[in-house]
Amino acid sequence: MNVLWLQSAGCGGCTMSLLCAEDPNLFDTLGDAGVSFLWHPALSVETGAEVAAILKAVETGELPLDVLCVEGSIVTGPKGTGKYHMLSGTGRAMLDWVRALAPMARHVVAVGSCAAYGGITAAGGNPAGAIGLQYDGHHTGGALPDDFRSRSGLPVINVAGCPTHPAWVTETLLLLAADLMGEGDLDRYRRPRFYADHLVHHGCTKNEYYEYKASARELSELGCMMEHLGCVGTQAVGDCNIRPWNGEGSCTRGGYPCIACTSPEFEEPGHSYTETPTIAGIPVGLPSDMPKAWFMALASLSKAATPKRIDVNAHSDRIRVAPAPKREK
Repeated sequence: MNVLWLQSAGCGGCTMSLLCAEDPNLFDTLGDAGVSFLWHPALSVETGAEVAAILKAVETGELPLDVLCVEGSIVTGPKGTGKYHMLSGTGRAMLDWVRALAPMARHVVAVGSCAAYGGITAAGGNPAGAIGLQYDGHHTGGALPDDFRSRSGLPVINVAGCPTHPAWVTETLLLLAADLMGEGDLDRYRRPRFYADHLVHHGCTKNEYYEYKASARELSELGCMMEHLGCVGTQAVGDCNIRPWNGEGSCTRGGYPCIACTSPEFEEPGHSYTETPTIAGIPVGLPSDMPKAWFMALASLSKAATPKRIDVNAHSDRIRVAPAPKREK
């Protein structure tokens, strides 16, 4: 299976994250499954006229294309021309190339939240008109219309994340190579369900504090960050804490709140990422996997039953009170 990878308006962070794939590494993982790059701007040796020739051969159908991967948002400015982002050496806007190449691909994959929904490059006033491949924020219809389907019959597959987890990309490509991904394997925002059916909350190392609603007040503290520090891991999709980056890292494990980077428009929360908006002291965003009335009732009971050990440790940057050893009979 051959892959053509284009980098559009973004930081290149999803490629950097992808290179963190290990045990086995990226090239062994994909190579063993027969997946290879026709061209990748950061990983391939071809440049200049060689790249232009590859793109033209794909566009004309002379060179078959299995997967078109796009990283970064698609710039539409000024006035819908896309000329704010010209693909160097071709005289054509990236917007034009994406629209020309997508119909030639068996599958189209948006790598990262910028390519999926517009992401960080669409933040602020969005003067460049940055959008996703098939979404503009929450709304369907981006650089490609909502009714676009690749030659396989699938819409754009949104491997969202900022950056996206390396295993989300490699697993998507491996499933496509084995012809094991259908439209039913995508969620409502067309993210692969193998990671989107999980919440970031699942596997979080702060879950003991969450169960007792023992909340941190500062970023350096061990307690749950949902109540005061803006963490939306109970609402955000992703298996980040089940298979962390490099075997051990995630945002919440690093002491920073989840900002729902796999979601459309996460870049515009309307408040500081480390602030929890409340109404009458109750967080506006409550866990998505249980009825809100249940959560409020359980929260009150949990706080009343919080062991001193958990309460003390929640407001510390390290374990101050260790679990009591089991008494022998």
